[in-house]
Amino acid sequence: MQPYPDEQLMQLIQEKQSFALRILYDRYVRLVYSYAVKSGAGNDASFAQDIVQLVFTRIWTSNKGYDPAKGQFVNWLITVTRNITIDQLRKQRKQEVLVSFDYEIPETEHTALSGRDELQETVARRLLKQQIEAAYPHLSDNQVQLIRHFYWEGYTLSEIAARNGEPIGTVKSRLHQALKTLRKHLSPEGEG
Repeated sequence: MQPYPDEQLMQLIQEKQSFALRILYDRYVRLVYSYAVKSGAGNDASFAQDIVQLVFTRIWTSNKGYDPAKGQFVNWLITVTRNITIDQLRKQRKQEVLVSFDYEIPETEHTALSGRDELQETVARRLLKQQIEAAYPHLSDNQVQLIRHFYWEGYTLSEIAARNGEPIGTVKSRLHQALKTLRKHLSPEGEG
């Protein structure tokens, strides 16, 4: 028999009794860590460690805690872990998309470029961004939103379909049409 049931530990945590958090941490750290690794972090130990830290920090700082009337503590803990893991994976994916959008020149090439070439590269990127934004009026609101979610925020097409309650085929078709329209309006000939 455990000296403190989970419900009592959560009540003590709400009262800011740090020993209760230590007991709860020791009891469930392996479960939270294991879930984080299995749910998308692969073998990235630092990602899983970050999830563990975020989960137990949220337990300590959150005003809303576990409600025994809504089910077992372990199920609630897994739900909290799952939500934090999804949030972190989305942030990570969004950062990867943003990083991959900005082309980085390798250091060996970078030193060979003059200040003039760097300025031209910066101006070219800004012009492309302006052209894309200028083409938005040729797209429907749904197409603009789809492009933002997919390319800039890092959502998958499946996530977007689920979020909008649409079949994935509809989302793919909308994306195809949006890209076709953008290509047409980004081409040097403009409308033609």
